[in-house]
Amino acid sequence: MKLTRTSDLWWKNAVVYCLDVETFADSDGDGVGDFRGLIQHIDHLDRLGVTCLWLMPFYPTPDRDDGYDITDFYGVDPRLGTHGDVVELIRTANDRGMRVIADLVVNHTSAAHPWFQAARSSPDSRYRDWYVWQDEKPADGPEGVVFPDQETSLWQYDRKAKQYYLHRFYKHQPDLNVANPEVRDEIARIMGFWMQVGLSGFRVDAVPFLLETAGQDDAAALPDPHDYLADLAAFLRRRNGEAVLLGEVNLPYPDTMPFFGARDGAGSTDELTMCFDFVGMQQMYLSLARADAEPLANALRQRPDPPEDGHWATFVRNHDELTLDKLTDAQREEVFAAFGPDEDMQLYGRGLRRRLPSMLGGDERRIRMVYSLLFSLPGTPVLFYGEEIGMVEDLSLPGRFAVRSDMDWTAAQAQTRDPGSLMSWMRLLVDSYRACPELAWGTYTVLDPGSAARPVFAHRCDAEGTTILALHHFGDTEVVAEPVLKDLAGAELVDVLDPAEKPVRLDADGRASIPLPPYGLRWLRTS
Repeated sequence: MKLTRTSDLWWKNAVVYCLDVETFADSDGDGVGDFRGLIQHIDHLDRLGVTCLWLMPFYPTPDRDDGYDITDFYGVDPRLGTHGDVVELIRTANDRGMRVIADLVVNHTSAAHPWFQAARSSPDSRYRDWYVWQDEKPADGPEGVVFPDQETSLWQYDRKAKQYYLHRFYKHQPDLNVANPEVRDEIARIMGFWMQVGLSGFRVDAVPFLLETAGQDDAAALPDPHDYLADLAAFLRRRNGEAVLLGEVNLPYPDTMPFFGARDGAGSTDELTMCFDFVGMQQMYLSLARADAEPLANALRQRPDPPEDGHWATFVRNHDELTLDKLTDAQREEVFAAFGPDEDMQLYGRGLRRRLPSMLGGDERRIRMVYSLLFSLPGTPVLFYGEEIGMVEDLSLPGRFAVRSDMDWTAAQAQTRDPGSLMSWMRLLVDSYRACPELAWGTYTVLDPGSAARPVFAHRCDAEGTTILALHHFGDTEVVAEPVLKDLAGAELVDVLDPAEKPVRLDADGRASIPLPPYGLRWLRTS
């Protein structure tokens, strides 16, 4: 494919790396990570092949929710550095060919934010309507407590304001009233400020909650929330035509598609540029638990195509609990039994607070297979810090913090020098993915791996006359996959990950017999 095309929409084959500045690298030994420490380790990300760095919140905060409770959207937490440090990070990352995006957390503020303190001080405050208030606790307000271990209601009585305020997350995080035009303008100013500093976009936190208007007296009269998201995206692209909005939308596929803006995958996206594929991720873990590729294969057969300039974001792990909320109760129990049987490993009754290597018992074959799968799936791969070195969780830490422990730089340095390490494998995957634009840009098709190879996930990606066939074996026995690619009858396929492997020749019917060891994998490309 032409480089001019693939670079124009850079997010289509980006490698996104998420990190928390506070836990990534400490430059001064005070026990808190900081921007200067991150800058000194930027070449680690460069060597890995990262093209987009995603920063978790670094704004001033009381730190009751790991930085997601913000007191100044324009500031930098002084523990982490200064605006000058942020600029230096962006400059250094750009010098290595990396763009930088950051969390946009504007569905709520900290209760300590000056806006909320002013809002609760008087009903005549200009900030009163920046939040959602009710005189009586609504009986039919929005449902769904996000943190059921901490909260039992979405409404909290404020003695000073003498009213109830809405909080979809913790009670110390009052929801902003995005129906208020002044709030919308302020959110645009926040985005404009950080883009002027040098960001290339934002990961938008909890997008459905941002657009939710249930619980407001005039909800029926309010404008379409998606119109607001489209306005926000238009503002972003006016300021920077290459900027992206990566949305956290944990909904079934049909309900996620409207957040791209374009309907049924047609035309250009005018809302979110990318949406995380939560459904595919959860079905992948069900496939791992069952040693059966069919749950994942079935999900990807049903996954709609994104708009032509949008994309799905694929991931193995993120910074929250490993949510399994889109599985049935019985399916979720299967995954719990396989990967988190102890109650302490589970969270909120819906997810796991574990990282992949420990869930798979440290089995390098399975770990490598899963990350190979990630980079071969249609979508933009997103890594969470430490995945490249096989970091495990720390269950002694509370809740989600189990997977947010400090980056293990000792292990990283050792793996850098080891050509057989997981980190070396990840570098190979990143290099191969970037060298095969068909994986990101092509038309993908889930294939039948053959009647004797049910544990194998087989798919092909086609673009401009080139095809990649990818095979990933979820089982622990040897199998022979027999995919059929009738249109490529007689073609020779070469191995992408190991060029020394013997090429595979398709027969006159387009069939190949490809043996796979336990948890084996192949990327094969038309020569």
